[in-house]
Amino acid sequence: MPTKIDYDAKIPNNIDLSGDRRLQRALEGWQPKFLDWWGEMGPTLRTQGVYLRTAVSVGRDGWAHFDHVNVPDYRWGIFLAEPDPDRVIGFGEHKGEPAWQQVPGEYRADLQRLIVIQGDTEPASVEQQKLLGLTAPSLYDLRNLFQVNVEEGRHLWAMVYLLHAYFGREGRDEAEGLLLRNSGSPDAPRILGAFNEETADWLAFYMFTYFTDRDGKYQLGTLKESGFDPLSRTCEFMLKEEAHHMFVGTTGVDRVVTRSAELIREHDTFDIAGYGGIPLDVIQRYLNFHYTVSLDLFGGETSTNAANYYTAGLKGRWQEPRRKDDHKLTDAAGSLSRPKADGTWETEEHAAILLLNLDLREEYRADCQTGVNRWNKILDEAGVDFRFVLPHPGFNREVGINSGHHVTPDGTVVDERTWLAGKRKWLPTPEDLTFVRSLMHPVYERGKIASWVAPPRQGINGKPFDYEYVYLS
Repeated sequence: MPTKIDYDAKIPNNIDLSGDRRLQRALEGWQPKFLDWWGEMGPTLRTQGVYLRTAVSVGRDGWAHFDHVNVPDYRWGIFLAEPDPDRVIGFGEHKGEPAWQQVPGEYRADLQRLIVIQGDTEPASVEQQKLLGLTAPSLYDLRNLFQVNVEEGRHLWAMVYLLHAYFGREGRDEAEGLLLRNSGSPDAPRILGAFNEETADWLAFYMFTYFTDRDGKYQLGTLKESGFDPLSRTCEFMLKEEAHHMFVGTTGVDRVVTRSAELIREHDTFDIAGYGGIPLDVIQRYLNFHYTVSLDLFGGETSTNAANYYTAGLKGRWQEPRRKDDHKLTDAAGSLSRPKADGTWETEEHAAILLLNLDLREEYRADCQTGVNRWNKILDEAGVDFRFVLPHPGFNREVGINSGHHVTPDGTVVDERTWLAGKRKWLPTPEDLTFVRSLMHPVYERGKIASWVAPPRQGINGKPFDYEYVYLS
């Protein structure tokens, strides 16, 4: 199978699509529906060209080309990582067997469900970010927004390819459904809650690309281990593109914190709202919200579905090959902390295979902590006496054992009245949202940037910050 991407085809691909005329026709039939969806639900701001990264190969030796592209003309396509003909399944009851090139009949429904759920998240974020281009703090940020958007659109293509190629009529129907559901729709919302939340300002966008896209990294990482090789190779290449999305979030929050610290020092006060900056306590409340809704994406702490997926070889653990155990988890155990009605916590022992969602969530939590450490280092170096904190995983949860309980950011189980009394200190208030959104004015002049965020330390692909990343009419 070729690894070089064919851009002469109507749908760019490296899967020899022209060799399967039936699949080619099916996907070419879906393509105009996708473009209609993009035209209706994609970015509102019209441009004359954006300095975008386009995949031109999937190998290790350079896979991307940068140039100005008219966004509606972006060539969305189907790209899979290079195949490994000797690949074997690395976990579960099929461990050591050759990876599947076709869907095993007994796992067909489960695999389809996993692909649909992953696929549903990709267009959702485009829909959530639809209006952000109208308030971009700089051309650099505007360019990054479009890069994230077009690649989320391509990730939708990645999942639609799998549905069309391997799941017949049901798969084609599910691919249609991915364009019919919309983020926040009262009638046909996206499947997962976080993808129905608003991303109405750029601080929320940076938090989304740090926390929620980071959840995507871990979900893709587990699907990359799948015994179903086309899914594994699809997710492996998606992870390459996803890294930039998290870079946007990491450095975006960096820059907000840096600017806030500058204003605090300049005016000798934490109350910097009047000087056009975002106060640190508001940033903390945004952090609390976006981190906790992202935790819900990992599902319940105990899950027989996750256990069954693992045993079947459909979905592994994060960095499965590096785990030092039998990769079957037949005798392993783990512990789980559960809040009690009397305000205390109890520890339960469970079979490790039932705690796979918790295992993945803990990997994610540790990764998120590195961001908090990074932002605190910025404050430390600026001499600002404030520290961000990652809230307790029981705080503000709608899914799992903590839902229905009232847990403060420090992990104290309280009654509803106490929780409601503290909620304004912990989560963004309507006043916070109104204030942050009041700062969101577009800055489209080369080399200029909004008052509430610092410029990046370096530009994209070696270009300076004042490069004309976006041509506007």
